[in-house]
Amino acid sequence: MREDIKSMTLEELTAALGQMGEPAFRGKQIFSWLHRGARSFAEMSNLSKPLRERLAEKYYIDVPAAERKQVSRLDGTAKYLWRLGDGSCIETVLMQYRHGNTVCVSSQVGCRMGCAFCASTIGGKVRDLRPSEILDQVLFTQQDSGLAVSNIVLMGIGEPMDNLDNVLRFLELVNHPQGLNIGMRHISLSTCGVIPGIRRLAELELQLTLSVSLHAPDSETRSRLMPVNRAYDVEELFAACHDYFQKTGRRISFEYAMIDGVNDSDWQADLMVKKIRGMPGHVNLIPLNDVAESPLKPSRRISAFQRRLESQGVTATVRRSLGGDIDASCGQLRRKAMENGKKGHL
Repeated sequence: MREDIKSMTLEELTAALGQMGEPAFRGKQIFSWLHRGARSFAEMSNLSKPLRERLAEKYYIDVPAAERKQVSRLDGTAKYLWRLGDGSCIETVLMQYRHGNTVCVSSQVGCRMGCAFCASTIGGKVRDLRPSEILDQVLFTQQDSGLAVSNIVLMGIGEPMDNLDNVLRFLELVNHPQGLNIGMRHISLSTCGVIPGIRRLAELELQLTLSVSLHAPDSETRSRLMPVNRAYDVEELFAACHDYFQKTGRRISFEYAMIDGVNDSDWQADLMVKKIRGMPGHVNLIPLNDVAESPLKPSRRISAFQRRLESQGVTATVRRSLGGDIDASCGQLRRKAMENGKKGHL
């Protein structure tokens, strides 16, 4: 069975080429081609034809196809629905800011976490993405748009901590000086609160930003919104976050979707202040996107909630809404494709 060459590190490539009787610099050449978006071995013009043929016998290069693309007329936000080699579909969003261009990537096909307000979880998890399939979202979004990507957020479809080995391999690849060379401080990894993953990440002491999808500071509300809370209670989650900060010194971003009459009360703001005291957490308040299948509605108390947090010393911002005229929210474009009767695992 042929192997996925794009998921290999430079060191693994160099060792594999050495076993094929090739000099070490061939590994660098191939790594460079792959990370510039080469679609086949035939494109690698500085390799001999016999070597390209041998590589094609042993390895494969997958390239996603842009099934759909939506571009916002309001702010230029672009959303891609990529079809993968097995017919599965994933989403990627390109957002333009003054400080650079950010790409939001998916880590799984579907998601099994079951968050009540998220379209990504409808239909459940199909499979994990390989490191190369996460990397391709950056490479081919950049290639298609003509815009250089400077920041990455792992906040698309899927739970990164539920595919952590492949996500860590992706981070190693995208951070490599011979590849896209995107610094860890320009990467954010989001989790719904999978505590073993947070603790493992803390041990690695990577200089990325950890974003925790909190959405409620109390166990009862959070369990209603996020089934993961029944496995990893919010009290344990806050403890893991404190430990993460002590280990890494990195500020955590707490994501908080504002839901009318559910998690937007003053007492919940006060409880959050109490729970994150002692670590320099930042609260990112998110205006809820309407999901047709969900009875949850956007809060009308975002400004009041923000003032309540800030009056007690907690930094709180309201996420700027991008792509309001397209299906920019996580899972929406894929869900529409599913509704339209597309075949295969969308």
